[in-house]
Amino acid sequence: MPRTTPPDPAAPRLAALAALLADETRASFCLALLDGRAWTAGELARGAGVAASTASEHLGKLVTGGLLAEERQGRHRYVRLADARTAQLIEELAAHTHPGTRTPPRTLREASLQHALARGRTCYDHLAGRLGIRVTDAMTGRGLLRQDTGFALTDDGMEWFGALGVPLDTASRRPLARGCLDWTERRPHLAGTAGAALCRHVLDAGWCERVGTGRAVRATPTGLRALREHLGIEPAALDAD
Repeated sequence: MPRTTPPDPAAPRLAALAALLADETRASFCLALLDGRAWTAGELARGAGVAASTASEHLGKLVTGGLLAEERQGRHRYVRLADARTAQLIEELAAHTHPGTRTPPRTLREASLQHALARGRTCYDHLAGRLGIRVTDAMTGRGLLRQDTGFALTDDGMEWFGALGVPLDTASRRPLARGCLDWTERRPHLAGTAGAALCRHVLDAGWCERVGTGRAVRATPTGLRALREHLGIEPAALDAD
């Protein structure tokens, strides 16, 4: 009899992971949590338009499957993405969805939200959307970041972070700089330790502010001046489609 190849032991785990995300409600929860914050089951339920009991059931599956982590404070149950690797997986899977298959916005509110997310957002703990791409391009153009052999900060880039007063954890096991495929721009933006540190800085320094309760962000007047001064990014570049 012909010899058969034994099944790959990773196949059941891959199938289980795919099944976790093969539900629109669970997928919407994971996308919402890309803002890097912890949310309650009730908040996620309202955002997805499902009952609290339904949300609790789906969140239980995501926690058990390792995509979400659970924290409890008093009577409240909070969930967040398990780690940066999970966030990268969700963002990159979203980037592989064909734009022609996306459901068009049904309301003005949905259209406004889609526009805001495309203009600028957080991807777990770094900047994404047009804002993230413009920052990445400007850093590359100024010799602060290299993309020719993968993402890497240059010596000038390290000095630039130091001049901004933004500390970088070079001892972290997480890559200092890596590319993350942007699902709206279809190009990689800066992630890794440097991307996370820069995102924290722009929010803490008031260069950017959150739009509503989601993960959309926009540059403030202070931020527009700072982005022009430090990276040469003109305000019009953030508005251009």
